[in-house]
Amino acid sequence: MLRIVESFYVKSAVEPADYPASAYPEFAFAGRSNVGKSSLINLLTDHHGLAKTSGTPGKTRLLNFFLIRYKIDESDTMGFLQFTDLPGYGFAEVSQKEQENWRIMVNKYFEQRQQLRAMLVLVDSRHPADKKDIQMLEILRLREIDHCVIATKTDKLPKTKVKKTMQELAKALNLGNTPLFPTSSLNKTGMEQIYQFLQERVN
Repeated sequence: MLRIVESFYVKSAVEPADYPASAYPEFAFAGRSNVGKSSLINLLTDHHGLAKTSGTPGKTRLLNFFLIRYKIDESDTMGFLQFTDLPGYGFAEVSQKEQENWRIMVNKYFEQRQQLRAMLVLVDSRHPADKKDIQMLEILRLREIDHCVIATKTDKLPKTKVKKTMQELAKALNLGNTPLFPTSSLNKTGMEQIYQFLQERVN
């Protein structure tokens, strides 16, 4: 299985001209503010503080780029990939103009970043499907961008309800064959499925 060996913050950017040059496969993380994107990136990389977490919804207004060195133990191969943390969406405190700026920024990223291999869309497992998550998934389907959905904070659900909650989320989000991975950054569960998803797409 793919294993992350080292990870580095590269830079933050808004415009494509400022994106870091890279020939490596890239995976971007999207989701509502406070859904746990930074916590998941830190857990996947085993690098506490790599992605800055914030208690203020909508505080991150930039695309944050990270360089990742990985190893696949079975084949003894090593390589690099990139993570991109997109600004969270759905924050009520932000003006319509700033929300429009977010939409323009993300659309430019989708159009310009040729090395984007897949999107990881995070949703909060404690809440019903959100219309902004549904819109994001529709955009990815229309653009034919490969993606999976990661249901965060499953430690907050009764264990007996996790399976049923995943089924309800999958139906409400109209996932079809799109993978849905239940995870918990607190309990460090569900990471293997994400590593496998990445491994299948780096080569």
